Amino acid sequence: MSFIALALIAITCIVSIIGFNDRRFFSRYLFSTYGIQEMKQVDRLLTSAFLHGDFMHLFFNMLALYFFSDIIIHQFNNVTYLIIYFAAVLGGNLLTLWMFRRDSTYTAVGASGGVSGIIFAAIAIYPQMTMMIMPIPIPIPGWLFGIGYLAYSVYGMRSSLGNIGHAAHLGGAAIGLIIAIILYPATLQYNTIYIGLIVLPLIWLGYLAYKEK
Repeated sequence: MSFIALALIAITCIVSIIGFNDRRFFSRYLFSTYGIQEMKQVDRLLTSAFLHGDFMHLFFNMLALYFFSDIIIHQFNNVTYLIIYFAAVLGGNLLTLWMFRRDSTYTAVGASGGVSGIIFAAIAIYPQMTMMIMPIPIPIPGWLFGIGYLAYSVYGMRSSLGNIGHAAHLGGAAIGLIIAIILYPATLQYNTIYIGLIVLPLIWLGYLAYKEK
């Protein structure tokens, strides 16, 4: 695995653990609509990606990042990988900020936007990849996983499930998908149907989220 990807995972783990043990540090760098809009602490749009709610939240985000990072790095390079990751973090958090702009109490943490960007960039390139998701006993194609992932994210936004950045999932996924297609347009020719199966629900789910807010 790439040193860059391992370094990103390691830094995220270290910062998250610091946040677990230092509530003042955690509060200063988490995503906060009040902090960003009223205090002008725009750094939260990026720093919140290095914090997590608990060890399980951290573990599953980093596990997903571990499995999907090599696909992007092998297809492109380390720099492009980082661009996709942080663009997805920023895009996901900007969508979150817009959706919850009237709620000054809204806070969230997690690398969900960046991880979603990497996952969906990988799916855009290899939509027919398969993955095992417990407890489902059969392999799931990447494009189907993508649709389910987006549906869950919108459901989470509309039901306000937990302190997880569900809007960041949606925004990050869209950014990752778009960048991958721009950088590797041939995938539209080779995987037209699969890309369409992902893009159309993404547009529809984004519209539902827009209507909700």
